[in-house]
Amino acid sequence: MIKRKNKICPLCYQGIKYIDPENTTLLQNFISGQFSILPSRRTNLCREHQKEMAKAIKQARFLALLPFVRK
Repeated sequence: MIKRKNKICPLCYQGIKYIDPENTTLLQNFISGQFSILPSRRTNLCREHQKEMAKAIKQARFLALLPFVRK
């Protein structure tokens, strides 16, 4: 049987509780080259942070801080 490596959420490790939609440098780490939201299996985010990250990215898109699609 193959053991899986325990993955720790990087935001839990840093103690980040709130994800600000205006912090585009943080949000860009969780967006692919096509500007789609990366899944949690690639970002290693826990369920709570993945949900908050998706919400923050969608808010940043609505505020025109991040593009919806690639030009």
